[in-house]
Amino acid sequence: MNNNNTTATMQQSFPMNGGDGPHSYLNNSHLQRQANDASRAMIEEAIAKKLDVRCFPSNSLCLADLGCSVGPNTFVAMQHIIDAIQNKYLAQGLKSQVLEFQVFFNDLAANDFNTLFASLPDERRYFAAGVPGSFHGRLFPESSIHFMFSSHALHWLSKVPAELLDKNSPAWNRGRIHCTSAPDEVSHAYASQFEKDMEIFLSARAKELVVGGMIVLLISALPTGIPASRTLIGILFDLLGSSLVDMVKEGLLSEDQVDSFNMPVYITSLEQMKSLVERNGNLSMERIELMDPTSKHVGPVSAKDYAMNFRAGMEGIFGQHFGSRIVDEVFDRLYKKTVEFFHLLKSSHKEGTQLFVVLRRKNDAD
Repeated sequence: MNNNNTTATMQQSFPMNGGDGPHSYLNNSHLQRQANDASRAMIEEAIAKKLDVRCFPSNSLCLADLGCSVGPNTFVAMQHIIDAIQNKYLAQGLKSQVLEFQVFFNDLAANDFNTLFASLPDERRYFAAGVPGSFHGRLFPESSIHFMFSSHALHWLSKVPAELLDKNSPAWNRGRIHCTSAPDEVSHAYASQFEKDMEIFLSARAKELVVGGMIVLLISALPTGIPASRTLIGILFDLLGSSLVDMVKEGLLSEDQVDSFNMPVYITSLEQMKSLVERNGNLSMERIELMDPTSKHVGPVSAKDYAMNFRAGMEGIFGQHFGSRIVDEVFDRLYKKTVEFFHLLKSSHKEGTQLFVVLRRKNDAD
């Protein structure tokens, strides 16, 4: 049997913090939840206008969340999608059809699936299953999924671009941990890796979706003309990098440790994503636009909120590279810097920093 997950096995595994402790993703992902909420009406509209349920011959529909993490955001998002699909059936006069839903929750094998499934809603109206593996490769049989969703996951690269670690390369990223505020050669290396990963992602999803099936993506984005250093995530990367440089100066870390560390995270643009979808050819672009992920924030966001949210998502990769003993020190310093430079975070450019994408699987005749 052909193994379609070759690419997936090569991915470096950096899942979100598991469990339900003070630094867990479970307890520090409300900012992502509110960013999802900002797209609720857009998802409902996409399903109402673009999802052709009449082309689905079965009353059993399969849905998937790619990069689900540990909840609870994934449960809220998938129930919202199920409600919207049921409303679509009702609007088309298909009231007599009793629908059954199978929801696949996908994330890396190292993800804390125990916490995820321990917190499954009791009153859910779907069958649930976990699918461990990287979405940078095949996850499902051909033509088996009717609707796919991925939120705040596709900025993760399958690996750090090799050029960043080569001292003889113009893309050697000395003294930095990301392409924010880096030379063009570094940014180009990141962009090239993202394009390779996204080509694999889109090709796999096109095979797995049924004809007429839909995929909705929420992706961190960089608006045209706005430097990454002015965005929220760019500022946080710069503050984190400066914290590590401070620790080198104090003898707590070696210079080589920092120079050999780069975040496998890339922030795409609308133009780049559009080009990649068009290059794929098997998926039609039904909608793509930039939006403000903070438009549904409830109350003010504090420096601690930003620091804790960042730690919940990034602690794993820091612990793996620098060792677990240094993690508390790194993120304590990050918190202090978020307090010191909170004015930069508060005034950061937020409009257009989330990309909303709706794709549909084409017919072979399209």
